[in-house]
Amino acid sequence: MLIGAMNHPAAEIAQELEWMSAMGLDFIDLTLEPPAAATTKVDGKRIRELIESRRFQVVGHTAFYLPFASAFEGVRRASVDELKRCVDVFAEVGAKWMNLHPDHNTPMHPRSYFIARNIQSIQELMEYARPSGVGLMIENLPGAFNTPDELGELLDPIPELGLHLDIGHANLMVPFNMTESILARYGTRLRHVHLHDNKGGGADLHLPLGTGNVPLNEAIGALKRCGYDGTITLEVFSPNRDYLRMSRDLLLKAWNDVKN
Repeated sequence: MLIGAMNHPAAEIAQELEWMSAMGLDFIDLTLEPPAAATTKVDGKRIRELIESRRFQVVGHTAFYLPFASAFEGVRRASVDELKRCVDVFAEVGAKWMNLHPDHNTPMHPRSYFIARNIQSIQELMEYARPSGVGLMIENLPGAFNTPDELGELLDPIPELGLHLDIGHANLMVPFNMTESILARYGTRLRHVHLHDNKGGGADLHLPLGTGNVPLNEAIGALKRCGYDGTITLEVFSPNRDYLRMSRDLLLKAWNDVKN
């Protein structure tokens, strides 16, 4: 199991790698977003050099607000084009997987409409990304793509598409944490994990581990039962990095203590 963190998109990537390396993390969850980490601003070759010099690994993350299921074809097309630029950068820095946040912002349209638009865009991106060796994975999102059935509307039609499980998201706007249910159906498709705490409901708080009600031990058990031993990003969004360090230690303890 490898533990990493995400760069703040308003900070220079080199500076972010510096503190991550000093903390003893294993990889960077590289998000390509404005203002400082947009695809038009980053130097992929230089980032790869920095990553390799620290013996880091890298996972690709994209902006959660790209409307690639938009009812406006020009907007959808522009979003896909931006995601293609992300593919190019991630290929250059050495990432093997890039995440996507399914889009459901299509007012006055039925669910079937934005499902079809998501599939259209993902298939276009898949065709573009395949020669570069960058795989695509979808992240579960509260409200529309947070149960096995909802995720299955995208995963089942596209067998090549991976799963990016956000355990914190799996705790939001649902009657109970969906981690075990999602992994029971799609654990073989799991490619990356996000982990953070919250208190349920609809607030995506990104708290340190142990400060909310996300069932950490149960989630770790579910990951182990499906044979996962890959990258886990701690999405603890606090300016005080001691909370991230504490969460790292709690994750390591839980990983060592919890059995399959």
